[in-house]
Amino acid sequence: MNFTKDIYSTHLSLLTDLYQLTMAYSYWKLKKQNQKAVFHLFFRQNPFKNGYTVACGLEYVVNYLNSFKFSEDDLQYLAGLKSSYGNYLFEDLFLKYLSNMKFSCDVDAIAEGTVVFPHEPLVRVCGPILECQLLETPLLNIINYQTLIATKASRIYLSAGGDTIMEFGLRRAHGIDGALSASRAAFIGGTDNTSNVLAAKLFGIPVSGTHSHSWVMSFDTEIESFRAFAETMPHNCILLVDTYDTIKGVKNAIQVGLEMEKKSKKLLGIRIDSGDLAYFSQRAREMLDKNKLHYVKIIASNDLDEHIITSLKAQNAKVDIWGIGTKLITAFDQPALGGVYKLSSIEVNGKWNNRIKLSEQVIKMNNPGIQQVRRFAYKNEYTTDMIYNIQNEKMTNIIIDPVDPTRQKKLSVSSLEYEDLLKPIFREGKQVYAIPSIYDIKKYHQEQISHFDSSIKRLTNPHIYPVGLEKELYKSKTDLILKLRGNKRTYKKDTP
Repeated sequence: MNFTKDIYSTHLSLLTDLYQLTMAYSYWKLKKQNQKAVFHLFFRQNPFKNGYTVACGLEYVVNYLNSFKFSEDDLQYLAGLKSSYGNYLFEDLFLKYLSNMKFSCDVDAIAEGTVVFPHEPLVRVCGPILECQLLETPLLNIINYQTLIATKASRIYLSAGGDTIMEFGLRRAHGIDGALSASRAAFIGGTDNTSNVLAAKLFGIPVSGTHSHSWVMSFDTEIESFRAFAETMPHNCILLVDTYDTIKGVKNAIQVGLEMEKKSKKLLGIRIDSGDLAYFSQRAREMLDKNKLHYVKIIASNDLDEHIITSLKAQNAKVDIWGIGTKLITAFDQPALGGVYKLSSIEVNGKWNNRIKLSEQVIKMNNPGIQQVRRFAYKNEYTTDMIYNIQNEKMTNIIIDPVDPTRQKKLSVSSLEYEDLLKPIFREGKQVYAIPSIYDIKKYHQEQISHFDSSIKRLTNPHIYPVGLEKELYKSKTDLILKLRGNKRTYKKDTP
């Protein structure tokens, strides 16, 4: 079932920056609107100082593109826009052009859940430059945020070491859509369920929930509130024990749990939301086990993230389930991925001309050409990624770091298996890709991450996974830079 289609069934073509439309108008005015171009969406640095990133958001992109159209209301709004001089921004003929425009691009993308790295194109768009340009802002809006959240969730998943992870960040999320897309991305990255009922309905994610402190406070005594909850929710009874005194709260929960056993019911768990989680979880486990309530789970929450989970595990905290909210749903320690969308090739007189943006910062120079990512593996472990230009007829087995050319690697390609990561999603505006279920995407990510060396999965100072430009692509990039700067490559020795 295609859950995101329900969200994006209306046209969102105005979900863009104004300058995309002014450029589109200028292309049309100059009769360049049908000139073919290639754009790549990529990012320059892994978020959270991580050793990898998790691609996410493609399903949203597919549904956005399937409903890409300017409605009559959209065009009426654009018709009324004026410049600071009082002139209308767009001609009626241009608006008529937009009304008849149908999405016709080829789109290739890396599957959701794939582990990816800086400079690798996550999405490649090829088609009329006007259409390609209009897709920049919405594609970045979708991919940047969901990729960021999926990566954060993946870090938490690895830190939890197989423990259940509950996501309940709805109340702290960045708006309604931020909450929905984050719940989806978090599930793909590694959470097991969500408190967000609408996200659970739309995406098919398991939903979970307990009760709040206000439930306890609404009764005269804590144990009265626990008994009432056990009576009304006998099959979903998790008791929050830290409203007044955590140890007394655990004792009250134990009493209610024993009472439930006499009624052939079971207390599912207790939740601790404050204080020394290592100490209180250890004491709670001792108390529960002493009363033969071994099956009762201990849930910990309170602004947790991967670092705190790692610390609590090192302290031998007796936590079975981790409740993660604010620091996951807001990507607390890094608010944005920083993905970009750059023109890399344009058709001139029937031939592709590669393009590059120059910068004083090497990291901000994009890679030219029509790119693909080839991932190599040896004995079921991923070893190296090569970014290459599909226009090149000859490929070498040497990769060069796009930022540091002293970092080079020669691949023994005859002994390596490989896969090209960018897959066809649209051809001439028609969807050719079958969107997998969210469960398949989640499973795919967990399989992906298992094939990488543990060194890139460290929370601090992770190993840098080898990603490089195929040598011929690197040479063409260098030649293009020298040409644009008015220099020529020379292979002669300088004489004194």
